[in-house]
Amino acid sequence: MKVVQGDYRGEGLKIAVVVPRFNDLVTSKLLEGALDGLKRHGVSDENITVVRIPGSMEAIYTLKRLLDLGVHDAIIVLGAVIRGETYHFNVVANEIGKAVAQFNMNSDVPIVFGVLTTDTLEQALNRAGAKSGNKGFEAAMVAIEMANLRKKLRRDFLEPHSNSRQ
Repeated sequence: MKVVQGDYRGEGLKIAVVVPRFNDLVTSKLLEGALDGLKRHGVSDENITVVRIPGSMEAIYTLKRLLDLGVHDAIIVLGAVIRGETYHFNVVANEIGKAVAQFNMNSDVPIVFGVLTTDTLEQALNRAGAKSGNKGFEAAMVAIEMANLRKKLRRDFLEPHSNSRQ
């Protein structure tokens, strides 16, 4: 049996982090967590691209452009969509989730969903480092692991093996 899995070595990986300015009280903490996680695991500053966008819906356009560039080993999408009094929360939360899933199905680059969808600001802050850990840090760990898994899958299954059957 062959088991293939990623690891947490970030040396040499190129990671993009897409983060909205909307709900900056939360998203800035998510970004801090993501950058901390990436750097602690060896991703160098010059290999991290932070893309600031107005809000979470703009991540869809930004993801497409970053994927078209083809230079990143993984992309992290951060954000904080907090329920309000209107249906807007549902639209944004659903569309960004669907878009990330769709890009993951159609792209060779792993995209990590680090968008908080909460009922209250307090819940969002708790998940951005207050009580429930930092989901930005967790997203960074997933990005590193998936970028390495991508490389291992390519190496193990796409590159020709010298002792493979002809």
